Amino acid sequence: MIKFFNRAKGVKGEWQASKYLIDKGYKILEQNYSCSLGEIDIIATLQDYIVFVEVKERDTASYGYPSESVNHKKQSKIRNVASYYLKIHKLYESPCRFDVIEVLAGEVNHIENAF
Repeated sequence: MIKFFNRAKGVKGEWQASKYLIDKGYKILEQNYSCSLGEIDIIATLQDYIVFVEVKERDTASYGYPSESVNHKKQSKIRNVASYYLKIHKLYESPCRFDVIEVLAGEVNHIENAF
């Protein structure tokens, strides 16, 4: 039951993040992109950039800000999935960046070039 509740909260946070990005002029290419290496919450484009976005949501900051949970291990996993995505879509020369969107108590904070 707790796993379902956490996933439902995550979906809500990802929806808020996607809406935020669209409102800022991003085009969403993929949501919940997964392969054998892992998953990326949102893959979007803005101008010439491909933007890989990790979304983290929390109700309160009592255990830290959501973005703080995107540690080096998580970053490495996202980079590996992003490399795979770029390879299979033949986007080798495309500039890209890694962003984190934290949703804290319903408020969206977009951290560009987070890692």
